[in-house]
Amino acid sequence: MEKINAVILDIDYITHNNKPVIRLFAKEPGTNKELIALDEKFVPYMYILPSDESSTLEEDLKDDFDIIDLEWVLKKDFQIETKFLKITFKHPQDLAKHRDEIRKLDSVKDIRETDIPFYRRYLIDNDIIPMDQVELTGEFIDSYETINSQNKDLKILKLESAPKKDVHKSQNFNILSFDLEVRNPHGMPNSNEDEIIMIGIASNFGLEKVISTKNKVNDSNNDFIERVKDEKAMIERFAQYVKEYDVDIIVGYNSDNFDFPYLKDRAKILEVDLNLGLDGSGLKFIRRGYANAAAIKGLIHVDLYLVMRRYMTLDRYTLERVYLELFGKEKVDVPGDKIWEYWDSDSDELDELFDYSLDDVKATIEIAEQILPLNLELTRIVGQPLFDLSRMATGQQAEWYLVKEAYIDNEVVPNKPAGMEFAQKKEENNEGGYVKEPEVGLHENLVQFDFRSLYPSIIISKNISPDVIVLNKDVDDLDNYNVSPEHGYKFKKNPKGFIPSVIGNVLNERSKIKKQMKESKDETTKKSLDVQQQALKRLANTMYGIYGFPRFRWYSFECAQAITAWGREYIKDSMKKAEEFGFETIYADTDGFYVKYVNKNN
Repeated sequence: MEKINAVILDIDYITHNNKPVIRLFAKEPGTNKELIALDEKFVPYMYILPSDESSTLEEDLKDDFDIIDLEWVLKKDFQIETKFLKITFKHPQDLAKHRDEIRKLDSVKDIRETDIPFYRRYLIDNDIIPMDQVELTGEFIDSYETINSQNKDLKILKLESAPKKDVHKSQNFNILSFDLEVRNPHGMPNSNEDEIIMIGIASNFGLEKVISTKNKVNDSNNDFIERVKDEKAMIERFAQYVKEYDVDIIVGYNSDNFDFPYLKDRAKILEVDLNLGLDGSGLKFIRRGYANAAAIKGLIHVDLYLVMRRYMTLDRYTLERVYLELFGKEKVDVPGDKIWEYWDSDSDELDELFDYSLDDVKATIEIAEQILPLNLELTRIVGQPLFDLSRMATGQQAEWYLVKEAYIDNEVVPNKPAGMEFAQKKEENNEGGYVKEPEVGLHENLVQFDFRSLYPSIIISKNISPDVIVLNKDVDDLDNYNVSPEHGYKFKKNPKGFIPSVIGNVLNERSKIKKQMKESKDETTKKSLDVQQQALKRLANTMYGIYGFPRFRWYSFECAQAITAWGREYIKDSMKKAEEFGFETIYADTDGFYVKYVNKNN
C-alpha cells in the first residue's frame, strides 16, 4: 500500500463496468509529477422525507429503482431533527432517472439532494479542498480504461480509501496565457476559411513567445518570435509548449467563446491532435450556465473575461479597458478589423502586430496574477473546482459554500425552487436599500458615515434565517423574537439560524485573519492573508443578496424584506442623529451616507 501527498487540480467521474469511478487529477507538491487517482467505492444517494403513510415507504421502494441500500438517518431539516430515508443507487444517472417516479409515491412527502453533481458530492462528503494538498492511500497500477495518456511519467493510483485532508499549504502553479490572431479579411473570423496567423503565449515562469509563420520586417527584436513553416506546425508547437512546461492553469481572455472553439475547429481541419488532457483526452466543451466552457482534463482553463465581468463595473470589458483600470497603463492596440491588413503589409504594421500579439498575452498573465489568488482562495473556502468556481456568479459561490457547511452541520439542503414556484417568486419585488439622491453642487466640510458589513451584521444580530422565522402566528412572548420594522416579521432569538451561524463564522474568521495580517511583519505573509480576508468579505457580502434570488435554495422573500427594512431604519436613524449634531445629509446609498457640517449660527 502506497501513501502519497498530492494537490488536487481537477475532478470528474467516468463509468467503468457499469459503475461510477471518481477520477482525481493531481500533482505531487514541489514537483511536476502528475497523477490520476481513482476511487471506485463512492456511490450516489438522496434523501426521502416520508409522508404520513411512511409505513409502506420501504416496501414501495423495493420495486425496480436500482436501489442498493436503504438506511433511516436522523438529519436536520431547517434546524429541526427529522428522520429521512437515505437511499443509495448504483449510478448517478439513476437519481435523475427515478426521482420523479419516487416523488409521486403516496408514502413520499419530499425528496432532497438529487441535483448535487456526483463529483461535487464527493468533494463535499470527503472534505476535499481543490487546489490544496491531500493524502492518498492506494496501489499504483500500470493502466486503466479511459486513460490513454502518452505521458510515460504519469502515475495512476487506485485508491483504497477516500483522500484525507492535509495541512493547508500555499501552492505554486504554472500558469500560461494564450491568445490567437486570425487573418480576417471578411470581418468576423470564420474558422472554416480564416487561418490562425499568430499564437501568443506568456507565463508566470518566464516563457514569452509569439508562434507564427513570419518574422518582423524592420525591427531587429525577433527574439520572442518562433517561426514555423505553417499553421499546422503553429498549433502543434503550442500544444507542445503546454505539455513540455507541465502547465497547471491556462488562461485566456474570451477564450471560452472564441480562442478555444476556433483553435479546436482549425486543429480538426488541419488534422492536429489536441490531446492536452492528462488522461490523453482532447478539448471538450461543457455546459456552464447559459454558455459552453472549454475544458481540458487535469489542466484548468480560466476565462478571465468572465471573471472580470463579475469583479469590476465598467462601461466595456475589452482586454484594453480592464488592463487600464487595473494597472493604469495602456497596452498596445491594433483595430480588430485591420489585423489582416497589418499581416499582409509586410512592413512596420506587421511589426506592430507582433508587438500587439505579445502584449495581449503579457497583459492577460498580469491580470491573472492579480486576480487568480482571490479565486484560488475562494476555491479553497467554497470547496468546488477552480474551473467551476471561475464561471459561477457570486451568488452561486455563496450557495455552494452553504451546501458544504450544511453537510458539516448535518443539515439536509432544500431543493431549488422550480416551475410555478419559481415563476411566483420571480414576481416578488423587494424595496431594497434606502437611497437619497445627491444634492447638486460643490460641498465642503464633508463627513462620510459607512456601516461596516451592514447587511451581514443585520442577518447575524437579528438572526434572520428561514429556519427561525415565524409567519402567520401571533406570539405573546415578543421578548424572544426580533421583530422587523415595516413588515413585522418575527425571528426567534434562539436557536441561532443556519445562515446567520455560517455568516458569523465567516466574519469571525475574517477578523482573525485581519488581526494576523496587522501583526505580521512579513510582506509575503501579509499579501497572502489579505487575499484570504478579501475572499471572506466577498462571500459574506454576497449572502445577504441571495435571500431574494428566486433560484436560491434558501430563498425567503420575507428574510430579504426584513434585512433591507432594518437597513433603511438604521440609515435613517443615523442620518437623524447626525442632523441633531448640526450635520445635513447630502447623499445616502444603502449602507452609508455623506453629510456636511452646517454652522447654524450664520
